[in-house]
Amino acid sequence: MPITMSAKKALRSSEKKRVFNINKKELISKAVKQMKRFVAEKKVKEAKAMMPQIQKVLDKAVKTGLLKKNTASRKKSRISAYLKNLK
Repeated sequence: MPITMSAKKALRSSEKKRVFNINKKELISKAVKQMKRFVAEKKVKEAKAMMPQIQKVLDKAVKTGLLKKNTASRKKSRISAYLKNLK
């Protein structure tokens, strides 16, 4: 357990950030799963409409430092490949 005041504050801050990061990662995974579900059901319009939203979420995750740039780029590339194979 932290002893100094600054260590206590750092612990509180990191706990808040942890909750925020977990929620963002869940948002990303839910969006990707929904996209994969649309692809599996061959719903082209819904999948194409979902793509900009996923890209936006991934780019914001990179901006805040939640994901690395190459990780987000890889995820976007794979999702676009799903759409390409759907046609």
